[in-house]
Amino acid sequence: MGWGLLVATAAFWPVQQALAIDFGADILISVKDQQMAVVEKGAVVARYKVSTSKFGIGDDLGSYKTPLGAMFVCNKIGENLPAGAVIKGRSFTGEVLKPNAPGRDPIVSRVIWLRGIEPQNKHAYDRCIYIHGTAEEKHVGKPVSFGCVRMRSKDVIALYEAVRIGTRVTISDEPLKRIVAEEEHGIASAP
Repeated sequence: MGWGLLVATAAFWPVQQALAIDFGADILISVKDQQMAVVEKGAVVARYKVSTSKFGIGDDLGSYKTPLGAMFVCNKIGENLPAGAVIKGRSFTGEVLKPNAPGRDPIVSRVIWLRGIEPQNKHAYDRCIYIHGTAEEKHVGKPVSFGCVRMRSKDVIALYEAVRIGTRVTISDEPLKRIVAEEEHGIASAP
């Protein structure tokens, strides 16, 4: 085997290994329906109500909009924190809130940080677009966030356990039923 072939093979090996990694369930989010489906091996294993941005869809810096398209989970924050744990600056503050605590709207329970892989969501990571718990659970199911995808604490904790770094996330303005159908038939693009 020549040196060039050996170097080329060695450089290709990590890519082969990365392609073989199982990143767990896929997350599909419909802005239109304010719902999420968790799909594993082609089957929906969970559905949740969510809240996306009250400012609409987009990825402009400073826009407070929810970006669309293919992304992946690049970080998970909040392992073993209690439900309602307040997370500020990606750290637990020591405070724990009950759902719908009056006058409070912090990030709680878990943070699942997203990184975009398309031009239409290239700022998602820098904008700190998360899937996270909200203290304002009564508003979940309506577009009320500042760009992130909000969930009830019990739901985001369950989701946190189901996903891994690298898990694919698709946010669409299509109905959830259509996004799930495309995923089941292999039409959705892979990262």
